[in-house]
Amino acid sequence: MNKQEIIEKLKNIVKPYIKNQEAFENLTETTDFITDLQINSANLVDVILDIEEEFNIIIDNQSMERMLDVKSAMEIIETKLSEK
Repeated sequence: MNKQEIIEKLKNIVKPYIKNQEAFENLTETTDFITDLQINSANLVDVILDIEEEFNIIIDNQSMERMLDVKSAMEIIETKLSEK
């Protein structure tokens, strides 16, 4: 799975939780889930659970704490997928 495929899946996962449509439309690797997309911390947990389900991976607490932007999420997803 390449980076673009991961970004597209991430966009579909975060879409229901975003509060800033413009930031979502311009989503890049540097997009921050909380600051840019205005996803609250409770919904960020839902996003992580959805990511686990979509990619069939388990994200440990340490990784969850790092998953605050698109780039971090992609790195964690890629790492978890490579461990399978």
